[in-house]
Amino acid sequence: MKSGNLSDTIEFLLLGLSEDPELQPLLFCLFLSVYLVSVLGNLLLILAVMYDSHFHTPMYFFLSNLSFVDICFTTTMIPKMLVNIQTQSKSISYTGCLTQICFVLTFAVLENGILVMMAFDRFVAICHPLRYNIIMNPKLCRLLVLLSFLISVLDALLHTLMALQLSFCTDLEIPHFFCELAHILKLTCSDILINNILMYLVTSLFGVIPPSGIIISYTRITSSVLKIPSAGGKYKALSICGSHLIVVSLFYGTGFGVYLSSAATHSSRKSAIVSVMYTVVTPMMNPFIYGLRNKDMMGALRKLISRISSFH
Repeated sequence: MKSGNLSDTIEFLLLGLSEDPELQPLLFCLFLSVYLVSVLGNLLLILAVMYDSHFHTPMYFFLSNLSFVDICFTTTMIPKMLVNIQTQSKSISYTGCLTQICFVLTFAVLENGILVMMAFDRFVAICHPLRYNIIMNPKLCRLLVLLSFLISVLDALLHTLMALQLSFCTDLEIPHFFCELAHILKLTCSDILINNILMYLVTSLFGVIPPSGIIISYTRITSSVLKIPSAGGKYKALSICGSHLIVVSLFYGTGFGVYLSSAATHSSRKSAIVSVMYTVVTPMMNPFIYGLRNKDMMGALRKLISRISSFH
């Protein structure tokens, strides 16, 4: 394709999860329901943390940030998919596609960083309980989130700006329900050696360093817990970490599952279906995992819901 004002001339086609017309109403209802549950659940969790002073702690500060990121993450993908199904259109503009790539990368990397911070918080709470309030002070917590945000934005902007330099061929079909960087690179007619090197380098860094930090934290935590003499003390210490471990397992398990499935199969459509777990189901599950496993959080949520209901 000739170079020019690409934002006016290029439209990508998002093929979605299925091209069967009979399945479209079912997919619309399913994804709309999942999206509403995800947004409502994470929003309630954020409000519960904000309005209950018992939750003004580093752990719940990171948790509320995680919920906010989950809302943003799903909002970058699902609404566009729902609009396309409803209007029976598959198109997304060049500008819209690159914007979606930028936001998806930003919130994926930011969620990665927040999960590491939550592991560090649990490590300090269990291994250095007497120094916990000194180490995990509000200033450090805000600084860690800000640092993770800056890293995620810089990474997303770098990939997006490099994608801006690419020219595209006539085949602009993306076998996915959102614009993903790897699929966009397959559609270009340009030399993408540097783009691929950067993508694999960054993916390797974010796929190795954060999980390694979490593993090291929990290795130290396990070592400290085993030294606790009472069984009750051990159970209490491990129960504090239980919800975070489940969320970490979901996030990295589904993420690596998508990566391995795309490497093992030549079907991009199957890879897109597997990625639903990583991009849609996991953000929806987080508030249930933290809410249902935490009696204090359940109590706070009931109070919040009753307070909201009383206004009507």
